[in-house]
Amino acid sequence: MAGIGFWQKQLHDEDRPRTISSIREALGNGAERWCGEYRFRTADGSYLHLLERARIVRNENGDAVRFVGSMMDITARKQLQDQVVRSQKMEAFGQLAGGVAHDFNNFLTTILGYSDLLLHESGVKGSTAQHIGEIRAAAQRASNLTSQLLAFSRKHPLEPRVVEVNSIITNLERSLLRLLGENITVECHLQRSANPTHIKADPGQLTQIILNLAVNARDAMPQGGRLTLGTGTFRVEGDAHPCGCPERLAPGDYVMLSVTDTGVGMTEEAKEHVFEPFFTTKADGNSSGLGLATSYGIVRQSGGQMCVTSEPGRGTMITIYLPRVAAPPAPSYKKPGSKKLLTGSETILVVEDDVAVRHISVRVLRSLGYDVVEAASGDDAQRLISLDENKKIDLLLSDLVMPLMGGRDFAEWMTNVSPSTKVIFISGYLDQAFQATDQGDIGMFFLPKPFDPEQLAQKVREALDTRS
Repeated sequence: MAGIGFWQKQLHDEDRPRTISSIREALGNGAERWCGEYRFRTADGSYLHLLERARIVRNENGDAVRFVGSMMDITARKQLQDQVVRSQKMEAFGQLAGGVAHDFNNFLTTILGYSDLLLHESGVKGSTAQHIGEIRAAAQRASNLTSQLLAFSRKHPLEPRVVEVNSIITNLERSLLRLLGENITVECHLQRSANPTHIKADPGQLTQIILNLAVNARDAMPQGGRLTLGTGTFRVEGDAHPCGCPERLAPGDYVMLSVTDTGVGMTEEAKEHVFEPFFTTKADGNSSGLGLATSYGIVRQSGGQMCVTSEPGRGTMITIYLPRVAAPPAPSYKKPGSKKLLTGSETILVVEDDVAVRHISVRVLRSLGYDVVEAASGDDAQRLISLDENKKIDLLLSDLVMPLMGGRDFAEWMTNVSPSTKVIFISGYLDQAFQATDQGDIGMFFLPKPFDPEQLAQKVREALDTRS
């Protein structure tokens, strides 16, 4: 009995009632075998996941007298299963977030477009103009939220460029001091060398990630403390799995960026869920639970990894690994040129299945002087072109995701029929049908939703003025 008592005490608190109840049921119903999984505490205080298979030995009266069986350590298998489940949950939410954000970006494109048209009307002044401006500002804030959702789902149209990590942190240092308050000390441990640490990432998004991590660190140090920003380099020869990383790092050179605090730290359970959407350790209800999930999505989309190490009472360190790239060439001198007009007289074919986005795009382009042909789908556009084969289409403005014939398929058909036609893809996210290399194709451009009339006009002129 003493042995059974010791065994019961080592069971995890959450597993003990279920496991003991299952054993009692097997003993009471005359079963000859019992099988169960539970967490068992080891000598160092950690828990192993065990699978126990036992034969129940009974006497001539059918009373159980002993268990004879084996225990198997399945900790690694359980961790792999949990990782797969978390990955599936995040992937499912990412798909949902991407779809919702895409639809919202259609609405926001319409709101921004008509708001700008109203603001440019000569008769709109005073309080009316102010009210329209508030509508536009709200739409812009909503656009920032959809950007977070798209970043988490890894479908955000990032604008990566080669940047030096130390310079971003140096520029942020003064802002962080104001953001964190007087009771938190900020220290920077930046790797200095003759060969600076460059990465290819969206600098605006990277700045937002650092600020988000700094705010989380501040909230974890309500009584004050120390926030340390660090950079370094890391080389992976084979597959490496740094501590706290959800996945392995592929071979290559990486730049490390770490944010460390001396706050309350996190439990093992919190660390397991920290990158999941809507998970938060803040009890005041002021967190959406999207901050770290969004940051994780941006880092993964940029080819990197985000890792967390933490212990209760001993602070938290978030480490970001991003692929290291060569320094960019020194910028060449360009003679200032005259500003290009945003108007034109070319013929533009607009193919968009969302009627509101199509109408505002057509209205803006016609107001700029363009001859515009509109269609709700690729099939409709093909019929229109077939009816007037002599009409030259200078530019195709097409949504990527449409029913029946998608934007990319129609663009390929269009460029075969009219090789000189330039193409601008518009979308609420970079769909898988639009490969990253397409942005470098001659005559192909991308305009992310939501966009306003000025952005549309600039992108159209950019495309039309680019030589084939």
